[in-house]
Amino acid sequence: MYLFTSEVVAPGHPDKCADIIADSIVDALIIADPQSRVASEVFVAGKHIIIGGEVKTNLSLSQLDYENIVRKALVKIGYTGNSSFTKEQCLHPDDINVQVLLNQQSPDINQGVDQQDGETGAGDQGIMFGYAIAETSDFMPAAITYARMLSDKVYHYALAHDHKLGVDIKTQVTIDYGNKENFENGKPQSIHTIVVSAPSVETMPIEEVRALIQGLIDDTGLPTDLYNSKEAIIHINPTGRYVNHSSLHDSGLTGRKLIVDSFGGYAPIGGGAQSSKDYTKVDRSGLYAGRWLAKHIVAAGLANKCIIQLSYAIGVAKPTSVSVDTQGTYTKVDDDALSKFIIENFSLTPNWITKKFKLDQPSAETFLYADVASRGQVGQSDYPWEQLDELEKFQAI
Repeated sequence: MYLFTSEVVAPGHPDKCADIIADSIVDALIIADPQSRVASEVFVAGKHIIIGGEVKTNLSLSQLDYENIVRKALVKIGYTGNSSFTKEQCLHPDDINVQVLLNQQSPDINQGVDQQDGETGAGDQGIMFGYAIAETSDFMPAAITYARMLSDKVYHYALAHDHKLGVDIKTQVTIDYGNKENFENGKPQSIHTIVVSAPSVETMPIEEVRALIQGLIDDTGLPTDLYNSKEAIIHINPTGRYVNHSSLHDSGLTGRKLIVDSFGGYAPIGGGAQSSKDYTKVDRSGLYAGRWLAKHIVAAGLANKCIIQLSYAIGVAKPTSVSVDTQGTYTKVDDDALSKFIIENFSLTPNWITKKFKLDQPSAETFLYADVASRGQVGQSDYPWEQLDELEKFQAI
């Protein structure tokens, strides 16, 4: 055996609640004023929700406005107050206390970001990694892909059956590659272990809960050549009781689920969160650009897997470095040639990335940052940065 594991948390997890609230604020500000600059953190503990950080915007939001954004986000997540869970068992939206501690963005930062020549400097320094691998149809690693499928299945069931399950859900998938060579070449052999934890109302016996969730697992659509329900090890609510949940029983903080949001541990991460930040913050836009580049390289058949590293200096538009690492799987041209191709063909400035993916135009018709926060920052085929819109250019290398 050669095993690798990834986990996923559903939108109802307290850390994800914090991310979604933070990005609901980003959406509200950028939709009203596309030039808004946002770096707001959210901390959820018990019934208390603290919003802190810096903003620069022409939109004026009152305390009540922020409270409404928070409540609307919680209701959409599934904390509606109408479930069969009591106010002691999970968070109810009419019970929250919102504290807003937002300051104006420092002019020292702003003068480097919004430059007089119209260019946009990076909103911070840092490193970002994009990744792609030919293990699944979306060029994402297998374990996190299947963990997301399971999370989505159980979460949407919980939304529709809140008299049975709550939305604070975690899933985990272990892939058996058979040996290290298969792992390095992206060839999963089977789904070895599945873990699902989902809160249930206290009137449901654990046997009923496990039978319900086992049925959802079997109905998820996991690939039949990898998943065998009789052979896979499956843990469902392994402690035997999971009733109390939400931030009442586990605090949440923005940026604490970076592995869940990206590549499930298969690839390096830059360390900076995406949620809570506007598009000039390269922790966000650099990840999107890196993923777009890596996905094109793998989809074009230039490599079986690819890591792209980008780095930026605060107030400087052009990246300070660009590198490609195909981990020895390149086909036509080597990593040096791929790096040179990217540098010569894509400027990768914050302005270029913003225009390419229309990051300053979130909407219900295109994408919303709050939706991205709930579903994962990469790997969803409808995101603008997941589109293979320049595949022919890469194939022509």
